[in-house]
Amino acid sequence: MPTATMPNPNAAPAATAPDSRAAHLLSLVPGTLLLFGLGFLGKVMESLGTILPKHHIPFPHMEYVLWAIVLGLIVSNVTTIPRIFRAGIATYELWLKLGIVLIGARFVLSDMLHVGGVTMLLVFVELALSLAVMTLLGRLFGLRPKLTSLLAIGSSICGVTAIMAAQGAIEPDEEDTSTAIAAILALGAIALFTFPAIGHMLHMGQQSYGIWAGLAVDNTAEATVTGALYGEEAGKYCVLAKTARSAFIGFVVLGYAVYWASQGQAKKVERKALFLWQKFPKFILGFMALSVLATFGFFSKGQLNSIANLSKWAFLPAFAGVGLRTNLRDLIDQGWRPILVGVLGEIFIALLTLGLVVLGFHGAGR
Repeated sequence: MPTATMPNPNAAPAATAPDSRAAHLLSLVPGTLLLFGLGFLGKVMESLGTILPKHHIPFPHMEYVLWAIVLGLIVSNVTTIPRIFRAGIATYELWLKLGIVLIGARFVLSDMLHVGGVTMLLVFVELALSLAVMTLLGRLFGLRPKLTSLLAIGSSICGVTAIMAAQGAIEPDEEDTSTAIAAILALGAIALFTFPAIGHMLHMGQQSYGIWAGLAVDNTAEATVTGALYGEEAGKYCVLAKTARSAFIGFVVLGYAVYWASQGQAKKVERKALFLWQKFPKFILGFMALSVLATFGFFSKGQLNSIANLSKWAFLPAFAGVGLRTNLRDLIDQGWRPILVGVLGEIFIALLTLGLVVLGFHGAGR
């Protein structure tokens, strides 16, 4: 017969839920400080680019957005980031979504309906063609079927977020997921430097460029940065187009989940309405809520300016995070075929959406 075990009065008390939450929050501090530090340093470097040339000291003049990314790239590729920073660095997406929600206050519903109607039509075209073209290219280059599905999902909706949402639904190999993410990150890095150059070369207006970037750039973070690099108004319209794309993530992932389940290679989706709600990006609701409040005059002009400034501060760590999470060695290790499929598909979609945006918004000057 087992004997009763007497409690040890000297034993340490078991960790409680509040203790574990406090420990988790503390684990976020180092990486979050790194994000804000690099973002703020980007602002300093932007200021130096304005001040030093006036004193005949050569220094590159770049927007803080680009400086934050470059500084993050240097840290992530020249050094090995200690594990203590990783949890906090992962919060960059939270800051990105907060910035997007706050931008909602800059849209009144009449403007959103006017611009959004054409944008939604373009989103439907972009979704259909991205899925079709990526699937065709994946088959032509002999990629694994589920890797092709992940590339199609990522390129049509919102990059890495869409791929991660699809991972549990279509049950790909871990290698397929990492390869698709690497390819999408590589394409996002290319877009940061090519899209603004093309926009300036074509003398695109802020609105038309912003919507084009929101339609054609995959990752929400990279799309937001690509828009902001062109101008504040371009960044605003880029967020609108990208948010419209992101709203369809549940439907696209559900479609692929049903297909792979019918092939016996993924679990069946039993409650489709619940599945759609779980996959729906909730930050879009916050974006819409602030737009409604702004439409009905809930905010004064001073408060709207304060919200705009808060969105910029939220984007600072988000942009730094874009650089910190991009490791060029990882991108090279994934092989050339997924990258080539992605590049060819993105070129096609970028050119097509560019033409549609120019037609839809009455010329590139708008």
